[in-house]
Amino acid sequence: MGVEIERKFLIREGFESQWKGDVNGIPYVQGYLCRERGRTVRVRIAGPKAYITIKGEVKGISRSEFEYAIPLEDAHAMLLLCDGPLIEKTRHLIPHEGHVWEVDGFHGKNEGLIIAEIELTKETQDVPIPEWVGKEVTGDRRYYNSCLAVHPLGVWQEEKTLSRGVL
Repeated sequence: MGVEIERKFLIREGFESQWKGDVNGIPYVQGYLCRERGRTVRVRIAGPKAYITIKGEVKGISRSEFEYAIPLEDAHAMLLLCDGPLIEKTRHLIPHEGHVWEVDGFHGKNEGLIIAEIELTKETQDVPIPEWVGKEVTGDRRYYNSCLAVHPLGVWQEEKTLSRGVL
C-alpha cells in the first residue's frame, strides 16, 4: 500500500521570490473526480505526463496514496469530468541539504499563494528547514489542493476584507 507522509509550509514573508534560485518549474493542471472527506480522486497533468491519484483519509501527517501514470489524452478527457474548478500551478523542485522540497506557485484565483511541501519517510523524521520556509500549515484543510479548487485564496481575501467592513 502506498503512503504519503508530508508537511506543508507557507513561504516566509519577504522571501517570496528568493526561494527559487535558477530552478525552472513544471506547469501542473489538476482536477478532482471525487473530493469527499476521507478520500479524493485526482487527475493531474504535470508537464508532458499525466496521472490519476487516489488518496485516503489523513491520519496525523500520513494518508494512503495510490498514483498511476495514464495517457495524456485520457487525462485531458478526465479533466472535463472533474467536479469544480481546476487547480493550476507551477511546481519547482528545490534541493536543500539532501532533501527535495516541492514548491508550488499557484495561478488563477489562488495567485500569490506559494506552498512548500516536503515528503517524509516517517512521521517523526527531522528535516532541515530552509530559511525561506515560514508558517507550517500541515493539517489545515484550507491548504489542500482539493479545497483550494472550490474555496480559493482569492475568496479568503474577499471574506477577510468583508468581515472587517472594508469594501
